[in-house]
Amino acid sequence: MRNLDGQLITVFGGGGFIGRYVVQKLLARGARVRIAEREPRKALFLKPLGGLGQTQFVAADVRDAASVARAVQGGGAVINLVGSFDDMQAVHAAGAGHIAKAAADAGMAALVHISAIGADRDSASAYGRSKGDGEAAVRAAFPAAAILRPSIVFGREDRFINRFAAMIRMLPVIPVIAPNAKFQPVHVGDVADAVVAALDAAPGALFELGGPQVLTMGELQRWIAEATGRNRLFVDVPDAVAGALASGFGWAPGAPITKDQWLMLQHDNIVAAGAVGFGDLGITPSALASVADGWLVQYRRHGRFAELAAR
Repeated sequence: MRNLDGQLITVFGGGGFIGRYVVQKLLARGARVRIAEREPRKALFLKPLGGLGQTQFVAADVRDAASVARAVQGGGAVINLVGSFDDMQAVHAAGAGHIAKAAADAGMAALVHISAIGADRDSASAYGRSKGDGEAAVRAAFPAAAILRPSIVFGREDRFINRFAAMIRMLPVIPVIAPNAKFQPVHVGDVADAVVAALDAAPGALFELGGPQVLTMGELQRWIAEATGRNRLFVDVPDAVAGALASGFGWAPGAPITKDQWLMLQHDNIVAAGAVGFGDLGITPSALASVADGWLVQYRRHGRFAELAAR
């Protein structure tokens, strides 16, 4: 494990969901962290987590090669955590290429790139294609980069488990779209550990990251209901109906599912058999049940006083 004490590492997307955890891990290892964001002020909450002078903030848009090149100057390694469901080709593909080229041109010792399970240049979904194109762009510009493909990432600030928990809290009947689609939920803290560990990975390493459980969409939502003490009726939506809904109304604001999300759900989001993963990084991933209680309590009746109220 390399000595990160005093090393300057640029983290693109450091103020995001995964980014805040990665930054904390790096700061704990003594690294100096340069957080590159389109709007750096939104990441200033990270400043108190480091010592004096340990954090830096720089404005950078991954779609702008010049701003990316400025952001990596003087550092020793680069981490790319930027993701979006808007302008995906520009962010995931062209943006990843800009970061990889800038890292190579600046002589960085290491580059860690976050992709996703399902990344495939031939994917039917725009998300999967853009992630696949991003991996190709990274490999072309910085062949030694470590690429990480996590399954669905969960944690206190996520937009996945929390979205379902909020819906289950409000509705007595829960429609389940793609009930048999499989996921391997992975805790954000474990992904952050993997990102930092991958700084020492063999050149060109590729890791697929999944938690210890494989759950279908139906199983996952029922688990959330049980964990939050909600007795709900779950109704599986037929694929023909869900597909029509996604195609006809997925473009509308607030739609339950977009067409691209529907296309993504046609393939299981789980680690491939024989893939290199957490074990090869010396990390034991956390089960959903072992960490989710700390924040899912907000979705229970009476919150953390639920047991007292029951008595």
